[in-house]
Amino acid sequence: MLSFSHSTLIKSACFAGICLASLVLAATADAEDLKYKVRVTNLENPSGVGVHAGTGDVFVASRYGVYRYNPAAKKVHLEIAGYPEPIDVYGKGPMYNIGPLGIGFMGAEHLVVGDGSRIDGEELVRIYKINPEYSDDAEPIKEDAAEFTLGPIVAGEASAKGEGNFYGVASTDAAIYITCNGDDTKGWVAKFDIAEGKPGELTPFIATKVATEVDAPIAITMNPDGSQIVVGQGGEVNMAGDSLLTMYNPADGTLTKKLATGLNDICGLAYSPKTGKLYAVDFAWVDPTQGGLFELVIDGETVTANKLLGLDKPTALAFDANGKLYLTIFGTQEEGSEKSPGQLIAIDPGL
Repeated sequence: MLSFSHSTLIKSACFAGICLASLVLAATADAEDLKYKVRVTNLENPSGVGVHAGTGDVFVASRYGVYRYNPAAKKVHLEIAGYPEPIDVYGKGPMYNIGPLGIGFMGAEHLVVGDGSRIDGEELVRIYKINPEYSDDAEPIKEDAAEFTLGPIVAGEASAKGEGNFYGVASTDAAIYITCNGDDTKGWVAKFDIAEGKPGELTPFIATKVATEVDAPIAITMNPDGSQIVVGQGGEVNMAGDSLLTMYNPADGTLTKKLATGLNDICGLAYSPKTGKLYAVDFAWVDPTQGGLFELVIDGETVTANKLLGLDKPTALAFDANGKLYLTIFGTQEEGSEKSPGQLIAIDPGL
């Protein structure tokens, strides 16, 4: 249960006449042994989060666009706006309208955003040049005003339906890897190389379902020394306990580890910059009460998933340089409420 110590809400920028998010100055909640603080509320289906290494600003992908939260000023604004009315939905049973999904960075000046609002075969990866510092007065960047647009990956030999739902982004200095959920028979991780500060062509790289025989690559990160691409294979949303933790060689995409986790739907993965420990969030589609934040402890060919915090449909997580952890959650819509239940929450350093 949330316990508000200060109830002041600050409305963020409005777009198309709709107030899209609110900032909660201080709200805390206890669950298990962890305490978290709610930082932004009234987000609709927030699905991606990334922290800028230099500024510490937090970028959140939500149904209506990408938000930028400045922790020092405790302010939030709409950074990228103008996404099309969604014509693609995600899920079985509950169905969710989705907009931008994956968040990552290409160097210090560029934000990488994977889209989910269009149909498979038409979706794009956009790369935006962002202001180095947060500004309350900055106008949102238009969705189609990216410096670089990659894709679409259209239907063809590699992907029967074309690719879409670019959910997760993992960055290195040389390349960026993005999970896709278009062709369910392949389960691609796509890739583009970086040369002289510019992106190359977005191409299918790792057919994860072929390698693992399990559906839906969603979460993705790099291990601390950059030697492995780490992917959370979500599995079927209506099947319990089928998520995998997998690792691939970034040079050639070969599978090096395939580990059962017992989790339901791994949607986010991140390593702590302070301890090197690996953390995951489980959306737990079949039973949201099982969802939450987990530490994944790897011992040889075994993974133990230790639950640290129960959360209502968590979707993504990212650490800042000091070890503070930010997470996005869908939440559950209250009957009769016009306020979207999605939130950005933060856990203080220590994990």
